[in-house]
Amino acid sequence: MTAVPADIRDASELEPEAERPALSFCIAGASSSSGNLGVRALGNSTIAGLSRRLSGGSISVFDDRRGIAPLDVPGAERSCVVQRCGARLTRRWHEPDSFANIRVSLRFGGLANPTARLVRDAHAVLDISGGDSFTDLYGPWRFRAILAPKQIAIRARKPLIMLPQTIGPFESKAAVAAAREVMLGASAVWTRDARSTANLREILGDRFDPSIHREGVDVAFLLPPVAPPDAETRLGWVGDEAPVGVNVSGLIWNQPDKARSQYGFEADYREFLHGLVAWLVEQGRVVLLVPHVNAPVEMYESDLRACRELHARLDDALRDRVRVASEFDEPEHAKWVIARCDWFCGTRMHATIAGLSTGVPTAAVAYSPKTVGVFESVGQGEHVADPRVLGTAEMLEALKRSYESRAGARASLAQHLPRVKARAEAQLDEIVAWALAANHGTGPDA
Repeated sequence: MTAVPADIRDASELEPEAERPALSFCIAGASSSSGNLGVRALGNSTIAGLSRRLSGGSISVFDDRRGIAPLDVPGAERSCVVQRCGARLTRRWHEPDSFANIRVSLRFGGLANPTARLVRDAHAVLDISGGDSFTDLYGPWRFRAILAPKQIAIRARKPLIMLPQTIGPFESKAAVAAAREVMLGASAVWTRDARSTANLREILGDRFDPSIHREGVDVAFLLPPVAPPDAETRLGWVGDEAPVGVNVSGLIWNQPDKARSQYGFEADYREFLHGLVAWLVEQGRVVLLVPHVNAPVEMYESDLRACRELHARLDDALRDRVRVASEFDEPEHAKWVIARCDWFCGTRMHATIAGLSTGVPTAAVAYSPKTVGVFESVGQGEHVADPRVLGTAEMLEALKRSYESRAGARASLAQHLPRVKARAEAQLDEIVAWALAANHGTGPDA
């Protein structure tokens, strides 16, 4: 591992755009086929930001779909080839898009595996772990899927740059050991908040190196809001009145018993959200229920199913003031709608980031440390409510306090956001600078 040379770490020291070499990147952990708009927000933000800093080259995004195909990303520069490529964890190791097949093919120069050839020819592999999935919290299979692209990059001797993400939590010693191994093998590791930096420092111990172990911010703060084609239909029903928004997580709502057993909930998720929406209507507000993970409604992950069930539980007098937004095709569309709320409460992490990054007073229902760190990065830590430590009534009161203090939150966000967005831009400059250095004889491949 080699640090970025200090003389090019500042974006102002980069070569003029016309003189920069075309760079090729592979991006892992931000699948463009994901129904989770938060994951796609990370990918789109990274792709658009990198493409503006390149004079050509390519950006290839690991995807759950087979083969290679062009990828259209809002805001991406046309001079840069953007594509998706099959790369996934599957027991069908013989398939070209399986991580196992990619790994074996790389040992023999790529052979007939198209994704392996893209890795072979890349200047660096950028890995973002879905923003908050570098943890064993979601089970061993998911953890293996998150580790695999990192391990492939290291074994292929390609610079691995871990983009800003949450580090941990890790519950087993085996997970800690595996995480430590890949982070020590990475050329650079970026966290997205101070708590994750503390976790990284604890895991690496005396191997922690501030020159390559860096603290940044979530890249989705740079995602632009884009009006959906049916924008007037989505919001026209409220007239001149700004709604308040509530994101309901299908992961939690549709499996309440699992929420209690796996995540240790003290509060009843369904009850306090029902109470919150009813209370907001009683305050004279129009409430918009916002899904942020698209999945077939028969599946437990479906936010739309959860939003519809919450709506159906309301009394008739309340239901007339509550509407369920339809699913969004793009994360930029969801962000545009959330940005028009007067206050927003979300359980899905990147639904709340859509609110925070557009200056909307935002509260989070958080059941892991990942959320509070990001909220603290923009001075909003007091607007995080944790159902693992608060009961049902306490959760409801915490969210009421957040709503009632929204004017102060809006002012605080206005102060913090310029710094955070400037940091998000600067970290992309630094990542491109590092890749240039790594491929001009000063990086780990020298």
